[in-house]
Amino acid sequence: MAPGLNGIDWQRPWLAPWRDAGRLVQAGVDAGDGVPDTANRFGRAAVRFVSQDALPPGMAYEQFIFERGQVPTRENLHDFFNALCWMVFPQAKRRLNQIQAAEIAARGVAVRGPVRDAITVLDENGALLHAPDALWEALATRQWQRLFGELRPLWTQAQLVVFGHAALEKLVTPYKSITVHVWRVSQPWSSVAALDTWLAQDLTAARLAAKPFVPLPVLGVPGWWDANEAPGFYADPTVFRPARVRPAPPESPYLQPELDRAA
Repeated sequence: MAPGLNGIDWQRPWLAPWRDAGRLVQAGVDAGDGVPDTANRFGRAAVRFVSQDALPPGMAYEQFIFERGQVPTRENLHDFFNALCWMVFPQAKRRLNQIQAAEIAARGVAVRGPVRDAITVLDENGALLHAPDALWEALATRQWQRLFGELRPLWTQAQLVVFGHAALEKLVTPYKSITVHVWRVSQPWSSVAALDTWLAQDLTAARLAAKPFVPLPVLGVPGWWDANEAPGFYADPTVFRPARVRPAPPESPYLQPELDRAA
């Protein structure tokens, strides 16, 4: 049995998109089946799940998935959530794997590069957000007090899904500093299946290489954690960090004499 599954509280708001599939797989695991067999039984994914032992020594995990349509899966909480991601977002996960495989074919497995790095960020720690422009602007510029204070009512117009399976694993035992990396969704979605279709179409190597992520301490989202109702919750600079200020370039030692001569 995968350790840690009994600690999942499926009533947590961030688990809403994962609840149905998660409970099905958890019930199978509780009955004595492994994560791969249980996930396969429901047939929702574009791949089959196999034991980690099926991955040949020396073969890249991503390449194995691409060539064989199989996902090596361990009996742990991390891979449990990865299996759920394949079940709930089959098109997007397949697209990410296709881009990974193309990068490996072009550059070799040892050279990661910006595209593969960005895929890892999204796959492990990403979140998907559709929000009003004012909310997005405050998030992108890390105006935390405005984002969660003045603009707090606008969160009722936002849609947010935690996509990364490592982030979902962390949120089983939530703590204030958990931060996801947000991918902006340009339109609202009517269902997770519709979001999956949109994301698969939006994912390109060029877009990933640009790393269009914005950090979000996810437990600051209104309605997601009772503690964020407390005064001063967002005043913690170790979690809600200000935007980085790029230092101005040093003045050239030759600039002032040129100005003097021009005068």
